[in-house]
Amino acid sequence: MKKSMAGALVLGLLWAGSAAAMNHSFIVGTFATPSDVTKTCLECHEDASAQMMKTTHWTWESEQIIDGKKVKRGKKNVLNNFCIAVKSNEPRCTSCHVGYGWKDDSFDFTDETKVDCLVCHDTTGTYKKPPTGAGMPDPKLDLTNIAKNVGVPERDDCLTCHANGGGGNNVKHGDIDTSLINPTAEIDFHMGTDSLDFSCQECHVTTDHQIPGSSLIVSPNNTNQVTCEQCHDNAPHAESLLNQHAASVACQTCHIPTFAKEHATKMTWDWSASEKDTKVEKEHGHKVFIPMKGRFTYEQNVTPEYRWYNGSAGAYTLGEKIDPSKVTALNYPLGSIADNKAKIMPFKVHRGKQIYDAGNNYFITPKVWGPKGDPIAYWQNFQAKGSEEAWKVAAAAGMEANGLEFSGEIGFAPTETYWAINHMVAKADEALDCLDCHGDSGRLDWAALGYKGDPLTTPGAARK
Repeated sequence: MKKSMAGALVLGLLWAGSAAAMNHSFIVGTFATPSDVTKTCLECHEDASAQMMKTTHWTWESEQIIDGKKVKRGKKNVLNNFCIAVKSNEPRCTSCHVGYGWKDDSFDFTDETKVDCLVCHDTTGTYKKPPTGAGMPDPKLDLTNIAKNVGVPERDDCLTCHANGGGGNNVKHGDIDTSLINPTAEIDFHMGTDSLDFSCQECHVTTDHQIPGSSLIVSPNNTNQVTCEQCHDNAPHAESLLNQHAASVACQTCHIPTFAKEHATKMTWDWSASEKDTKVEKEHGHKVFIPMKGRFTYEQNVTPEYRWYNGSAGAYTLGEKIDPSKVTALNYPLGSIADNKAKIMPFKVHRGKQIYDAGNNYFITPKVWGPKGDPIAYWQNFQAKGSEEAWKVAAAAGMEANGLEFSGEIGFAPTETYWAINHMVAKADEALDCLDCHGDSGRLDWAALGYKGDPLTTPGAARK
């Protein structure tokens, strides 16, 4: 196939929004390495790798402004309260990278042949990456057949990684899980196969492989966001009183009454509970205690927590001092009742208890993952050495990888992270009613939001 013909075919299918496989039957032979697949793709799609390498799907970081300072921040160097940090844990964490072989700092981010085309463009449903393979595909795959059947990304391409972040289905986000692959309108009205049947790209409109949308933990500035106003104006209701609410209340607040509708989501993770010589515990089909990871809680049909949000967030940075007696927010939405740009927004708040340096009073980035028999990684080492000694060994290795001093003293401190709720939009007749927020049993904590009382019943309490 001539390059011009291939380009025209791709462009035509993208404009049509087709999820069908494109005709790549001209691909023959076998591929010795996954990079050979990419080389074949680049014969027709010359700019594809170069475009992808400019995205955060590839770099795992971007320039952010935190506390007035420009910093590089992203999955690569952020601290979270799930598996904590990427550096020193790369083969496990980078299994969802859109590249091949990011196992340590030697990975070449300039090598175009390391871009994984198939992970996003597979239409066979067979492509997969082992969970500790540093982004390499399963060696048993028929790469030729998959390459012959690539096409516009489908929901399961996106959700293979985004629904399973944190080690399992719906662990992290709460509103992004595998139920969105083929959801009903009850799960998500926009994506429901019995309603609008939107693809991910319907809202995440993609140009040159740049996909808008990001989580507040990795991108506090949220400069590349997706908004409801892309399709809906600021006064979408027939009732003027509802339109007045739109100045102070995000669309998601009323139109996503609950999240984790079908699959429960992890709400707490206590790393301090990890200990050897104990057994895994399960409740309602979920592991709520794993010896090497600690204790968890899961919830389903979760009512969000509500905060003012002006589109940006603050965040904890590595090496920042903490007060271990207080909860440290590793990220947090910015805005207040006095901020005219802020609206009340729904969030999942994940609460953790994680390791910190008791001598330096900052959080530790431990090396938790390692291959079987690894004498340094916590998950391989804690049974032999006991939790405290294993934590110290893992902490020393992880802190060295991140360029931070380790005092040798450890403790555990409470944290929280905020995950904006944008998916699992309810049908219009299932949106919140007045008394869901106002009145004696309303779900909003008016005092915490800065009001003098319920603005419906308290004179002078309305936002100015």
